[in-house]
This record gives sequence, C-alpha cells and structure tokens, in this order.
Amino acid sequence: GDQTNKEWTSLVNNLDLQIQQDKSVKGLILDLRNNPGGYLTDAVFIASEFLGVGKTVVLEEGPDSKKTSSVARKGLFTNIPLIILINKGSASASEIVAAAMQDNNRAVLIGEVSFGKGTIQMADDLGNGAGLHITIAKWLTPKGVWVNSKGLKPDIEVKLDDKDKNRDKQLERAVEELVK
Repeated sequence: GDQTNKEWTSLVNNLDLQIQQDKSVKGLILDLRNNPGGYLTDAVFIASEFLGVGKTVVLEEGPDSKKTSSVARKGLFTNIPLIILINKGSASASEIVAAAMQDNNRAVLIGEVSFGKGTIQMADDLGNGAGLHITIAKWLTPKGVWVNSKGLKPDIEVKLDDKDKNRDKQLERAVEELVK
C-alpha cells in the first residue's frame, strides 16, 4: 500500500535495535505467505534491506524495453541469516522479494510453490469505486526466470497439515533451519 515503505522503515529500525541488544538472535524469518503483493517499487525497497548495494532485485521486460531494478541503498539486514516463508497465496511483489533473495543466494525459501504472477500492472482509478488495471510489462527474477503461472519453487518444500490447524510445520522448519 501507499504507506509500505514508511511502515517498513519504522519496523526494521526498531527490530535492528532489538537485535543489537539481544545477541542470541540467530536470524530472521520473513513470512510472505498469503501476501498478494503490492507495488514494484516497494518490493525493491524491501528487498534492499537484505541485499548489498548493486544486487539485482528484478528485471522488467516491456514491449519495447528492458529495465533492471537494483539495490541503491544500504540495508540493515544484509548479513543476518534469512528464511522466507511462501505459499500459493504469495504473489506479485511478495514473489519479487522472495525471488530476489533466492536468486542472490541470500535466503532459504520454505513452504509451497507461490502463486506465479509475473506481470506488472498500472492501476487507474476511474471514480465511483471503479478501476482499470492494465498489464504493461512482465517481471523476471534476477536470473531471468518468468514465474508467471508456475510460481517460485521453495528450496525446502513443506506442506501445512490440514488435519492439525494448531501446528505450523513451515514455521517450525524455518526455526529449525536457523538454529542448526
């Protein structure tokens, strides 16, 4: 949404202070499950928190152009171990963040294959609650893979147990990965 970067900055600044004070922190788990995405610029901003300056976050391919979006700022968490949780509800901008981490060997993805929305849309408000979304480009992972309709494959596939709703096997596996 419109406040993503502001809210993110506030959150990570507070988290960074906590991590500096608590030396027992082994890493971070970024839960992108059931996150339908948002703005491309916000995805690049958030990915920049974990990747070094100059690293590619996403490739855009339009009808007449190609564009690379790379990290242009120093993030707070470029060296701490990172696990990202994804599932079939992870789409669009959340897939961009996860793919950037995976392709740059920055994080381990755990969960299920993501949604697979590999397009960039321009939204137009037409008034009276109506809107129009026009696909203007496709996005590719830093390694040039188009995830449209196939999604991102996690490094470690873990299905949730439909019979035991009180247990989050994906989160449990992420914690196991950080403490081993």
